[in-house]
Amino acid sequence: MKMSFLTLVLTATVALIGAMGGAMAWDQGQYKKMPDAELKKKLTSLQYEVTQKSETEKPFKNEYWDNHKEGIYVDIVSGEPLFSSQDKYDSGTGWPSFTKPLVTSNIQTREDRHLFFIKRIEVRSRLGNSHLGHVFDDGPAPTGKRYCMNSAAMKFIPKEKLKESGYGEFERLFATK
Repeated sequence: MKMSFLTLVLTATVALIGAMGGAMAWDQGQYKKMPDAELKKKLTSLQYEVTQKSETEKPFKNEYWDNHKEGIYVDIVSGEPLFSSQDKYDSGTGWPSFTKPLVTSNIQTREDRHLFFIKRIEVRSRLGNSHLGHVFDDGPAPTGKRYCMNSAAMKFIPKEKLKESGYGEFERLFATK
């Protein structure tokens, strides 16, 4: 039986991942966006407006702008892992800000010109397609980025609950040395 090069590469990749004990960060198949009618039932009106209509919550009057607990932030719509508390910092803006994503492949960016002549870069979750916020080039080292996110677009998973919430892969980030 002849295999195409692509089939061979995919087969080898799957075999390698299996041999590594499934060492992928997670099963992306478990993260999905539910139908709009279900989202309207599951989310608060603010969460829906922010994630589905690209609105912005008020600064300093949101759930996570001043959260100092250790853990990860996931998409409120799909559950995709987005950011870690280890990359969170006080940007002084009143929104939770991060220097980098936890899982880069879960983030999409695109140009946003909703504020007339101001060009911004919008940040969306890849699978949930949730509006998360914007990224700016005025953050601290080492990345120089400020991922300025809406709390309403995220759910915080404390480090103590990562495993029971299905995010055990990320416990290693908070292991004491």
